[in-house]
Amino acid sequence: MLVGLITLVPLAEIAPDRVEQLLDAAFGADRHGRTAYKIRAGMPVVPGLSFAAMEGDRLLGTIQAWPAAILAAEGADPITLVGPVAVLPEAQGKGIGQALMTRLLAAADAGGSDAMVMIGDPDYYGRFFGFSADATAGWDVPGPVERHRLLARIRRAGGVCPSGLLGPDPDFASRAAAA
Repeated sequence: MLVGLITLVPLAEIAPDRVEQLLDAAFGADRHGRTAYKIRAGMPVVPGLSFAAMEGDRLLGTIQAWPAAILAAEGADPITLVGPVAVLPEAQGKGIGQALMTRLLAAADAGGSDAMVMIGDPDYYGRFFGFSADATAGWDVPGPVERHRLLARIRRAGGVCPSGLLGPDPDFASRAAAA
């Protein structure tokens, strides 16, 4: 997909150290203690929902998706954690993050994920991408979060578990092996 001279490619095509450098530039090296990192702890990135924005050989931005679950007494309800959406500071404001999110949602809607969660700006992600805090009020998270910023986009028939702990998906490996 092209956005001007920017090409969106699968994140798997980018060396992990380049992704880490971009994330450090966008969010700082101290980002690893954030709640989102605890929610996805030990999980691999979901390749079909994770993308990079390239301008030639220059990495401008990334979006990642992670297997997570709402862990409740009745079991684990799988959900995809979206983020971070990262763009180099000097490339922000050019629609790169929006293009990355649009590409992820197209892949999700094509069968990649029917339930997604993220921590983000409710006005922006609600207006442009259909995320809201409506389904997340009963979820606990493994760290601090501003409740109005815990957002979900649920397309699953019957919805998702209304309460439980949002964390790494304990059943992801067995589902991935069966697929």
